[in-house]
Amino acid sequence: MGILQWLRGSESDPSVADGAGDSDTVRKIVGELEAMPPERARYVAAFAYILGRVAHADRYFSGEETGAMEDIVRRFGDLPEELSVLVVQIAKSQNRLFGGTENFLVTREFREISSPDERRHLLDCMFAVSAADDSISTAEESQIRQIASELGFTHREFVQARLAYSDRREVLRPFREKG
Repeated sequence: MGILQWLRGSESDPSVADGAGDSDTVRKIVGELEAMPPERARYVAAFAYILGRVAHADRYFSGEETGAMEDIVRRFGDLPEELSVLVVQIAKSQNRLFGGTENFLVTREFREISSPDERRHLLDCMFAVSAADDSISTAEESQIRQIASELGFTHREFVQARLAYSDRREVLRPFREKG
């Protein structure tokens, strides 16, 4: 079974119940969130994974980015601190191991299970995570742009969200330092 059937909670495949064949990308996180309704757990898992995708765009998770992810997942998922730490650690691990193959699939699934307001919130959170270390690298900015496109945002909407973080964009630092 593919990740999409599992994320959607397909009842037609009996392996869904025991987890056989599931993608590790979200399954591990969802397994830790059993107390939540399954739809909400999938949503939080995908949300955390996408934040990890941004933080790992430059192939490095800074302590500040990790802390921001934990705080956002804790507040947004209404999770206890220790569970949000675990969710973020699993999301980071899955990004390191399977990022290239799972990125588009998880993001597409998030688009299908979220509202426009929830996607807008995610876009803002992606910028917050990438700016947590006071620097949005060009790789992170490019990754956010890619994800924004996958989520259905126009370029104008992306630029509008990015405006709040202009002072942290690496690409603009040389111009600020000269002025």
